[in-house]
Amino acid sequence: MLQNNITNFLHYCKHSNFSERSIESLTFRLQEFNQFIQSQAITTLKQINFQLLTQFVADYHKPSVSVKKARVWCLRQFFHYLKLQTLINDNIALKLPYPKIEQKVPPFLTVAEFKLILSHFAQQATTVSGLRNLVIIALLGFLGLRTSTIADLNIADIDLAESCIWINQKGVKHPHKKSLPLPQVLCRLLSEYIQSLNRNQGPLFLSKRNQRLARRSHQSLFYHVTRKLKIDKSLHPHLFRHTAATHLNQIAGLEITQFVLGHLTQQNTRQYAHLNPNIYAQHMKQHPYMKLDL
Repeated sequence: MLQNNITNFLHYCKHSNFSERSIESLTFRLQEFNQFIQSQAITTLKQINFQLLTQFVADYHKPSVSVKKARVWCLRQFFHYLKLQTLINDNIALKLPYPKIEQKVPPFLTVAEFKLILSHFAQQATTVSGLRNLVIIALLGFLGLRTSTIADLNIADIDLAESCIWINQKGVKHPHKKSLPLPQVLCRLLSEYIQSLNRNQGPLFLSKRNQRLARRSHQSLFYHVTRKLKIDKSLHPHLFRHTAATHLNQIAGLEITQFVLGHLTQQNTRQYAHLNPNIYAQHMKQHPYMKLDL
């Protein structure tokens, strides 16, 4: 019943410059919603009421809090479109409350753990693919780049003369590139890697099939590393982003961390404002109350 409206809405989103990930999320959630509506024997838009929306958000397939939040956002966007097209009179989805998600301290690697991982990949850097993997790990852990950003990198984005890298700015209506300074060790690795490619243009990272490296392929880098190095953390690309953000925030503050991570607002960066347990312990040793004799 909703399929034509969903298709038209997704076309509208593409023309309205919604990001690819947003459109992917909207597509998946609306297919869920369509299946739910079909299970309720609904035949017209007018039959869809607030109670049904609440039931879909809160109960359909026992969703997690994050899924509930995604469903609320999706329904608000979809019903806003339906109202714009005068297919409904009111956007009843606006009454749906966003569920509260408990703030959790993002997990991150300690300096010692990150050095251990770097050392592991450095030992494997005797081939072009091994050197490629080491550069990727360094970009993840030093600069906190997203996997999508790394996948989009071209050789031309690396300016070794100025020791900087040009990356696509995510989440803006008018996409543009911004530059980030490169640590000396990363400049050296990138120089060695680019020389090994025997080409001076095109994608920076290629797969074994000579295609631009996909975002999901980064996960395979960590498949055997966790067990081999006995690190008590599940390694995944975003863990390295948390690591870069945490360590950078401790020495540079939120404003610079926000710029490097590419967050549009500082609210997203504040999750990295937590204290490193080691620094916290050093602070507490100097606290005047620690020396009180009661």
